[in-house]
Amino acid sequence: MTRRIIFHADCNNFFASCECLMRPELRDVPMAVAGDPERRTGVVVAKNELAKKYGVKTTDTVYAAKKKCPGIVFVPPQHALYHRVSQKINQLYLTYTDYVEPASIDESFLDMTEAPDYYHKTPRELADELRRRVREEIGVTISVGVSFCKVFAKMGSDYKKPDATTVITEDTYREIIWPLPVGDMPGVGHAAMKTLKRRSIDTVGDLALCGQDDMRAMLGKQGVSLWQSANGLDDQPVRRYGDDPPVKSVSRGHTFPHDLICEDDVRAGLGALVDEVARTLRRQKLTGSVVWVQIRRPDMGVVSRQVKLRHSTCLQHEIYATALELVQSNWRIGPQSPIRALTVGVGGLVPADEAVEQLTIDALLAPDRVGTARQRQERLEAAVDALRLKHGDNSITLGFRPDEISPAPEGGAGPEHDKSGGKGIL
Repeated sequence: MTRRIIFHADCNNFFASCECLMRPELRDVPMAVAGDPERRTGVVVAKNELAKKYGVKTTDTVYAAKKKCPGIVFVPPQHALYHRVSQKINQLYLTYTDYVEPASIDESFLDMTEAPDYYHKTPRELADELRRRVREEIGVTISVGVSFCKVFAKMGSDYKKPDATTVITEDTYREIIWPLPVGDMPGVGHAAMKTLKRRSIDTVGDLALCGQDDMRAMLGKQGVSLWQSANGLDDQPVRRYGDDPPVKSVSRGHTFPHDLICEDDVRAGLGALVDEVARTLRRQKLTGSVVWVQIRRPDMGVVSRQVKLRHSTCLQHEIYATALELVQSNWRIGPQSPIRALTVGVGGLVPADEAVEQLTIDALLAPDRVGTARQRQERLEAAVDALRLKHGDNSITLGFRPDEISPAPEGGAGPEHDKSGGKGIL
């Protein structure tokens, strides 16, 4: 069996590099792409190498970046430009293989298994050629990780930057990958890393040498997946370009111009986000059984909570009531606990015609009454969708009554059911 050859191509300082294409003079000064500080989006989203030398980091506030580098030049983001450049780069990748899977706007996986024989070049030579072509034909630089699996290819592109190739083989991954901090592994989030650190698992090698059963006991299915990845057993395929991945969740978030400090503002913010989530679910003919919220503080700290429902839903009033309960149960709404941003999501998605409901006592005792109430709400929200399709998204909005009842979760929505590593009530 032919061993796979996977590339992970990652653009260096992508947004900043795109800006320099339009304004070459920015190449010679420390610069960063940042939003509008007046609208509470004044955070660095990209910086060039000169700004990086001053210690400027992504997610630094504009104020913090200026303190580190008084002469830094800020430019607002131009997402349409970044999208055009990203498409050009992927089109170049497609001259080598049909299996190009964009992982984000600035990174893609390529399955290059057949390319060395076809081009009569080694994988490293092909990666170097790819870097040269992107640099000369498009004007940005990329770093390329080359390996036999997606996880190691991605870690390889991070290993050395900018404009570098790192090859990780079955003979060298223990030498290159295992000494790295365990937090460098894709899939190791904040909560997982805390668990691993408590067990003195500090490096990828420490994780790899753990027993698979021990990892399952620590982190469940995620632990098994991480153990397999650390040992080079990741077998995720690279999708053909244009093949859409299955939708795992639908979410919407917003950073507010002013901190939310009263319940009415929180309700209004949640309502707008839930409206978009529910509408997207219905348009895609999906329902979900997991509702989650993410609350971001002004200091950028994050608390996430989720709850599993007894049935799948795409109904706006059910998602809203559940999301509101999650916020109220896990956040002391008020001036002492301002909210900078909110995100609402629905996961556990299944096609609407395949949804299965776990019946409550009320539903068993009075199925007609419960079914009729949900059917009325489904017809109402379908009618709203039809009006919006005809007259525009802003033509009508659903309201919420104070006495609306959320769908009963499996065991409640309190902190003990959180699976995201949040910090409890704040």
